[in-house]
Amino acid sequence: MSELPVLVTGIGKVNAAIAVSTILGEFSPSRIVNLGTAGALRDGLSGTFVVGRVIQHDFDDPGLYSISGLHFGEPIDVADEGVTLATGDLFVSDPVLRAKLATQADLVDMEGYAVARAARVAQVPVTIVKQVSDPADASAAKTWRQTLDECAEQLGAWTRETLLG
Repeated sequence: MSELPVLVTGIGKVNAAIAVSTILGEFSPSRIVNLGTAGALRDGLSGTFVVGRVIQHDFDDPGLYSISGLHFGEPIDVADEGVTLATGDLFVSDPVLRAKLATQADLVDMEGYAVARAARVAQVPVTIVKQVSDPADASAAKTWRQTLDECAEQLGAWTRETLLG
């Protein structure tokens, strides 16, 4: 079986942006595939999802645009179809925040937008694939830890079937 290079970015947008930008600069890959876990912002969402659009939920792009005339964090379409992923540097476990984010997105993570933005700037195609690990509610931290190994197995199966198949 073929092997793919693996980069572990660490948690959060800054770590992800630095790690991906470093790899883009050093190795000039032809494609980036971001695999990771995400919280479900709606009841009943489970499984593996390819992301179509990624947004930042903790960045005020409209507000900054109104004072600067420039966009710094607009939504990024990474595929013609797929779920919307909200990225932020906050582990979402608050039901009020979950409900607010559910009006804009299906899933929430802490790295996807940074990966997409770094790839976009480098003009390298990116695919973002997320495995639902938790319900982004009060049980999220415990559930994430409990499902991490299973999530890794599911993302490995997606990789074998889709990329190596």
